[in-house]
Amino acid sequence: SEPPNDWRSVFGGPAWTRITEPDGTPGPWYLHLFAPEQPDLNWDNPQVREEFESILRFWFDRGIDGVRIDVANGLVKAPGLPDLGSFDGKLLEGPESGGNHPHWDREEVHEIFRGWRAVADEYEDPPVFVAEAWTSHPERLARYVRPNELHTAFNFDYLLSPWRPAHLRRVIDQSLAALGAVGAPATWVLSNHDVARHVSRYARPQPDRQLRSLADLDGPADVELGTRRARAAVLLTLALPGGAYIYQGEELGLWEVEDLPEELLQDPTWERSGHTDRGRDGCRVPLPWSGDAPPFGYSPPHAEAEPWLPQPKEWKRLTVEAQDGDPGSMLNLYRAALRVRRSHPALGDGTLTWESEPESEVLSFSREPGLRCVVNFSSEPVELPSHRTVLLASGELENGRLPSDTAVWLEG
Repeated sequence: SEPPNDWRSVFGGPAWTRITEPDGTPGPWYLHLFAPEQPDLNWDNPQVREEFESILRFWFDRGIDGVRIDVANGLVKAPGLPDLGSFDGKLLEGPESGGNHPHWDREEVHEIFRGWRAVADEYEDPPVFVAEAWTSHPERLARYVRPNELHTAFNFDYLLSPWRPAHLRRVIDQSLAALGAVGAPATWVLSNHDVARHVSRYARPQPDRQLRSLADLDGPADVELGTRRARAAVLLTLALPGGAYIYQGEELGLWEVEDLPEELLQDPTWERSGHTDRGRDGCRVPLPWSGDAPPFGYSPPHAEAEPWLPQPKEWKRLTVEAQDGDPGSMLNLYRAALRVRRSHPALGDGTLTWESEPESEVLSFSREPGLRCVVNFSSEPVELPSHRTVLLASGELENGRLPSDTAVWLEG
């Protein structure tokens, strides 16, 4: 009559659902760390592992480039399924030490990924694994991308950093050190489908701690400020060593839609939390493509179909069509930055050398050969270091000085 333990769903409510047998009698309980429609598999069963490896081969044989692994840190469960007890405070995170949480970031998960890597390595052009793994520290994340495991992993410590230079510098240093120690590339990501868009996160006073949701912040959004910071953030991100992930819509400068009508919310968190947590729908509103009014080309006019979530009418200036011909738009900033990143020998792989002091309000670092990135977090314009050429700036320079919340790439 009771579930096997006290585990809770990340989306709210219990992590156990009891099935009903065909004759109407209660059946066994099954585990779902997320929605009831997402039952957890038992990875202790060798047939599960064999079946999944056969699924990987099915897709690899068809030439896919790789696989993103959702909740890569949550496959394995502790023997005996013990109660959460003192671990129930942070549902997505394991303890600082890692490895002994009942269902997050357990050591046994790495054996599974070594098996997957062996499958991928059977192919002449091996497919790539990308891990979504929430861990307590970059050193824990690095365990997922050791040479015989997964290839790369999203860097959530970077994503969760506030727009403060000391926080970002510390995460950059820790990430490069931890991932470099296992020979893996660092990765950088500003937004994804599980967190509020960074335009809106940066649009408020920044705390001296990690932030994940808008509930971590105070005050209404200053979208102009958030957009200026987001423009600087993309130049900072694309100048760092390693790979970068871009979440759909950030290249348009989309902000979090915070006023979606309650009756339209789709995230299971909304229902399972008893309508106390609005969930993640605000970052999942469909993209605006063209036109002056919703649905902005997302649905063809003859379809008579509206998107599942409504777009703000203010997005008419953020459509792909509106930004395409505007050299100063966010879209064209991304395009320009990616062109330089592809062509400049200093960007991509390699090392980073800090030129600014650790406590400075300006982050400045060089990439060899011959490129420097400077980001001004202070409230006043600052002088640029000696250079030959301004390759790209996130905003207009002021008499050759770098304004507040602005970034620049310098050559020479």
